[in-house]
Amino acid sequence: MPSKVTTFLMFEGKAEEAMRLYVSVFSGSEVVSIEKYGPGQPGAEGSIRLAEFSLAGHRVKCIDSPMKHGFTFTPSISLFVDCVDEAEFDRAFATLGEGGAVMMPPGNYGFSTKFAWIADRFGVSWQLNVP
Repeated sequence: MPSKVTTFLMFEGKAEEAMRLYVSVFSGSEVVSIEKYGPGQPGAEGSIRLAEFSLAGHRVKCIDSPMKHGFTFTPSISLFVDCVDEAEFDRAFATLGEGGAVMMPPGNYGFSTKFAWIADRFGVSWQLNVP
């Protein structure tokens, strides 16, 4: 069996909110599975022990870490999305950008029709592109 690579996102209490936002943005996306912490387990009851979702066919796993860490997401790693069209791009930019930060505003940077780089309100970095 060949190796399998999956993007893995670690949150501190916002995993389910983030996952549900992400699958609402891109067509062909869905929540695949959710395991939550129960009473007496190491994480906050009801928080995400492990979840998997699909973004337009790309598998992503996420958790709510029961421990606080001295780090979070960085723009050095991002999810790069080739959008189907400008309508999808605009919707993704508006939805993911709400409460986040813009690193490169939408524009033609010479390598695509339209491109933007943002961090969402959870700190996850997205490069949105219309090829």
